[in-house]
Amino acid sequence: MTLYEQHSVFGNWFFLHFVENRGMAFGLHLPGNNGKILLSLFRLAAIIAIAIYLYHLIRIKAHTGLLICLSMVLAGAIGNMIDSAFYGMIFSESTLYQQAIMFPKGAGYETFLHGNVVDMFYFPLFSGVYPEWLPWIGGQTFTFFRPVFNISDASITVAVVILLIRQKTYFAHLDNK
Repeated sequence: MTLYEQHSVFGNWFFLHFVENRGMAFGLHLPGNNGKILLSLFRLAAIIAIAIYLYHLIRIKAHTGLLICLSMVLAGAIGNMIDSAFYGMIFSESTLYQQAIMFPKGAGYETFLHGNVVDMFYFPLFSGVYPEWLPWIGGQTFTFFRPVFNISDASITVAVVILLIRQKTYFAHLDNK
């Protein structure tokens, strides 16, 4: 697919929409080369910390739901890290008019740890217009659920939501100390 190319999967509310995310959630990113390196190092540190904590929880026989949720967060973080680390090395740059080429002659568009993360799931559930009386945004159109995401993002989000809902059950082992 070319950059921003979109294909309907189910009506007007589920699309495959190809974007390359330079940073983190919702397209936020740290500027410059150093920002990308800092983000990649943060991702690596988070992966290591989650893996160590998960190992600890397995050893103390924590609730299975907690282990599953943290494994989902870890898997999502690793998936995004792999994309960020290698995508730019393996593919040429995507444009509005040309698909990325896998293993282009010479090299990819970026170096190790500087690549983008591919996002592709888009669910614009409904659109509307903000009421005129709202300051700054009155009369502007909006789309509810605008973010484009990938399976790794979904894994992390679902796990965090479950953790928030089930926290008293999943962290009961902390009450015993």
